Amino acid sequence: MKYIKYLFAYISVGLGFFGVWIGGWGAWLIPVYAFVAIPAVELLLEGSKYNLDQSTEKTLEKDRVFDWMVYLIVPLQFYIVLLTCYQLSVKPDRPWWEILGFIFTAGIACGVFGINVAHELGHRTKKYEQFLSKALLLTSLYMHFFIEHNRGHHNRVSTDDDPASSRLNEPLYVFWGRSVILGYVSAWKLEAFRLKKMGRSALSLYNEMIWYTVIEATWVVGIAWFFGFTVMWYFLGMATVGFLLLETVNYIEHYGLRRQKGEHGYHKVLPVHSWNSNHPLGRMILFELSRHSDHHFRANRKYQILRYHEDSPQMPTGYPGMMVLSLVPPLWFKVMNPRVKQLQEKYEEKLAA
Repeated sequence: MKYIKYLFAYISVGLGFFGVWIGGWGAWLIPVYAFVAIPAVELLLEGSKYNLDQSTEKTLEKDRVFDWMVYLIVPLQFYIVLLTCYQLSVKPDRPWWEILGFIFTAGIACGVFGINVAHELGHRTKKYEQFLSKALLLTSLYMHFFIEHNRGHHNRVSTDDDPASSRLNEPLYVFWGRSVILGYVSAWKLEAFRLKKMGRSALSLYNEMIWYTVIEATWVVGIAWFFGFTVMWYFLGMATVGFLLLETVNYIEHYGLRRQKGEHGYHKVLPVHSWNSNHPLGRMILFELSRHSDHHFRANRKYQILRYHEDSPQMPTGYPGMMVLSLVPPLWFKVMNPRVKQLQEKYEEKLAA
């Protein structure tokens, strides 16, 4: 079972391939599965608080099977994006609702498999794993996430200085604009700061943001060259769906949670500063991303050994359901604002620490 449960993510991959291959209403298989069927099931399920013992953690951390489970996502992600582009190019006269289904299917793949697995690999120290992370981010045209997330978000999380941490009573749609724009600007600033410390100019070939821009532009031009100008616009729609899914996840992960800044910088990130979900389907599909409190507490932990903390704030359902809820701001505020208030009262000292 230690391996099989994560193979559940590949059911989604298989449905994506099948839907894109058959077309028609099949193009909507993944959107309905991910954001209707799974949230409905998770409303009936309770999450598991079970943690591995330290001996088992050490064993699983070194188990390469878990690494290959995420490595395999890389070629599959590129394949589903390119297959979608191909299908749209060979039959350009599809009805609008079918085209929209293709865009959402590939877009969900970009966000759920592309960026999510890129996030896992981006925290690794091996160069080839970081390369795979950046390759996956390319499919959503979000390569700057590698810089902003690791050097920016993890340092500033749950503060007003972090573009990717949503504020109390901030609607999702406002957050999208703020996080997308300021996150991109932040990546440029962080890279310029890195080069300045090295005594190098930001306007040089050492600037990774310049390389990311060139690589992404080349990728888009390549899609236009091979599949046509119209399909290029469809791909841009897929990429947009992908990075907006990421930003929606950012929104739900830290909503309303804040830590203070002292004389020597921000205080330590604790499990109480991130929303957590133990609901099983979301955990398996997203390679444990929903055990987010532990991820920010110990960012170097691999997905298979992430832990539950008693003082981590819990979402009422899994990530897919919470993402759907966030699309309706009045309902989101009604459900989450009382939980934020209760949390502030319960952990007043920790939230201010």
